[in-house]
Amino acid sequence: MRVSHTKCMACLLIAGLAGTALAVNIETVPVGNPGNAGERSGEGAGGYGPDRHCGAVSYTYNIGKYEVTAGQYTEFLNKLAATDTYGLYNTSMWSTTYGCKIQRSGSPGSYTYSVASDYANRPVNYVSWGDSARFANWLHNGQPTGAQGASTTERGAYTLDGATSNAALRAVNRNSNWKWAITSEDEWYKAAYHKNNGVTGNYWDYPTSSNNVPGRDLIDISGNNANYYGNPYPIQSPYYTTVAGEFQNSDSPYGTFDQGGNVWEWNEFAALDGPYRGLRGGSFIGTYGGYGLFASFRFYVNPTNELGDIGFRVSEVPEPISLAILAFGGIRMLVRRRGLRR
Repeated sequence: MRVSHTKCMACLLIAGLAGTALAVNIETVPVGNPGNAGERSGEGAGGYGPDRHCGAVSYTYNIGKYEVTAGQYTEFLNKLAATDTYGLYNTSMWSTTYGCKIQRSGSPGSYTYSVASDYANRPVNYVSWGDSARFANWLHNGQPTGAQGASTTERGAYTLDGATSNAALRAVNRNSNWKWAITSEDEWYKAAYHKNNGVTGNYWDYPTSSNNVPGRDLIDISGNNANYYGNPYPIQSPYYTTVAGEFQNSDSPYGTFDQGGNVWEWNEFAALDGPYRGLRGGSFIGTYGGYGLFASFRFYVNPTNELGDIGFRVSEVPEPISLAILAFGGIRMLVRRRGLRR
């Protein structure tokens, strides 16, 4: 049985009432084995896109167990998009068939946001790379409330300072003092495919701990299933995307869910041949089908793209730990930066 690191047990929040600002809690799993070897990914490895060695990470980190959900993104909007300076909300989230059903009410300066309860734990979509970076900055800054600016969305893991164009977003790099960030391609790849068997270069072909193409069966609990395009859809209208973690026993070796299918996930890869950012993992729509879930399938698009099959996942620096011996009947308690843990 895999043991997950839990940032907070109530990780999947339902944003029921517009204007009710709650804390967003991201459940993460630890990714250890620092210094592991990477492997070749791309067209030369039987996949798609330019070749690159992927998956080698020299440090321990935590990664979102699930994709960022519509409920979590709604809380983000309610904290600082009363005046939506940098377009964090896309009306397609509510109005389109594939939308994650986040609705905006009010007028500029007093916008509020709500999400349909049956979509709150499904992945957010119609988000750009810039939206995802601003969400990460907001987590980095402690989830403040206020206008979109240097202390909320524009500084933190990334220095954005109003960047909204493809070229400007392509030029952004992760800052060295990051606390939360969009996953790098290596962080994403390692969590999805590495076999979690030491500092090896051993990888699965699919992020369901398998070398076989996943099935698409929601009922099958034997494992190796995912929500990717096929006829019929694994889950039909009106939902199309599945609730976080719905495919039981189909997690990666590190315990993440839905790194294959549901929605493409932004990563930090920045292409050299244009103003593009990386996507990984395939989605519930598109002609690539199960091929998009393959470890060697590398994909990238303009970072301003906001589509119904694009979402994201975040990474986090592990918390510093200090050991204190407390005189309570000789019991040793582990004290962490953010409070007592049992």
